[in-house]
Amino acid sequence: MKLTAICAFLLSASLLPAGSVNIPFEKFQLPNGLRVLLSQDNAAPVVAVYVIYGVGARSEEKGRTGFAHLFEHMMFQGSANVPKGVHYREVESNGGFLNGSTHPDYTDYFEVLPSNKLAVALWLESDRMRSLAITKENLDNQKEAVKQERRLSFDNQPYATAIVDVFPTLAYKNWSNSHSIIGSFEDLNAASTADVARFFKTHYAPNNAVLSIAGDIRIPAARKLIEDYFSDIPSQPQPAPPVLTEPAQTETRWQTYKDPLARVPIVVIAYPGPKRRSPDFYALAMLDMILTTGESSRLYLDLVKGRKSLLNIEAGLGWPFGQPSDYKDPGIYGLNLTFNPTFTARQIVAQLEEQIARLRSTPIGADELERARATVRSMRIQSLQSTMTRASLLAQYELLDGKPDLINTELDDYLAVTPARIQAAAAEYLKPTRMSVLEVIPAPKESSK
Repeated sequence: MKLTAICAFLLSASLLPAGSVNIPFEKFQLPNGLRVLLSQDNAAPVVAVYVIYGVGARSEEKGRTGFAHLFEHMMFQGSANVPKGVHYREVESNGGFLNGSTHPDYTDYFEVLPSNKLAVALWLESDRMRSLAITKENLDNQKEAVKQERRLSFDNQPYATAIVDVFPTLAYKNWSNSHSIIGSFEDLNAASTADVARFFKTHYAPNNAVLSIAGDIRIPAARKLIEDYFSDIPSQPQPAPPVLTEPAQTETRWQTYKDPLARVPIVVIAYPGPKRRSPDFYALAMLDMILTTGESSRLYLDLVKGRKSLLNIEAGLGWPFGQPSDYKDPGIYGLNLTFNPTFTARQIVAQLEEQIARLRSTPIGADELERARATVRSMRIQSLQSTMTRASLLAQYELLDGKPDLINTELDDYLAVTPARIQAAAAEYLKPTRMSVLEVIPAPKESSK
């Protein structure tokens, strides 16, 4: 049953015509402020239920770092009518799967289930939104779980501390943007059940959330279930948005970090990004396709295949903090360049600047742009075959932009980018004086004698 449900999830959406996006959906809002998006596709008997809350690491206060991520764990510890462990058991025993994740600007949770179990997912999500079990036992357990996650996934992994803890403080100067998502042990240790209860009441209210469902549903019946399960959850005063404004950057920032776990050096680079959803936002995304994406990209051909100075390239709008579509302003354009240790970090940055200077001085060719457009079109159309992608994008567009119809129109914004717009974006945003560089040097610990 489980394999059947997962296969259905992967193939659940009807095939979309090449070059077009037309995802049907309906939107409504409950009196308590919960926004709801429903997208019906009866091609396969599977449904994705996605709940997104407008709280992330940027919502945290000083002395309360890590609370957003802590809550990602707490939300699976039971509620008034769902004992600890039952959430997982109810979903997995019915052939589904589930997860949650923490981001700078939101936290999300989802279940993918056979469509005849939609009510199960709505019961689970509504019960924890209404009555999460915030007990000292649960809090203490999850503090330790977060610490263990930190030790395994960050402290004992090469480059992780540099990218997660150090790099944000170089790329951003506003504390709300620059502190680590995972939080500090000191802040976690100091957190009380009263602190956590206040955080939950403030941020985990229906008026600070979006519920999105995609897949094999009948909209009238789904709406009735949502009203039955969620309507009696009280709203709360809307939390004040954090102040995220960054000071203008006028000179190159450079920092060196010695990583005892690294085997080869890297440079991690950030440029302050353009305004979300602006023409330059899409131009820079297309520029990234041309500069870094795939074996036909300029950096790959020149620095990986040609000069053999680079070993690996990761890059993108929002990297490493998220995808282009899932963070608020201010964002960055980020690159992570793993390089051949026979070169220096200064040489690598100079080689990158050579390629960016080409983009600033000379418009890209029509063939190169068309390849980038074809890649973006293919990736977008393919991703929307998934009910999970449909549900998550609808909710993210609603929460962050108030425009869920971007699911259908945003591809056109990418495809409308011209060579002149890419050239102008490179000149405006990818200046050396706007660059922040973190040089990560392998520095093995000395063995004790």
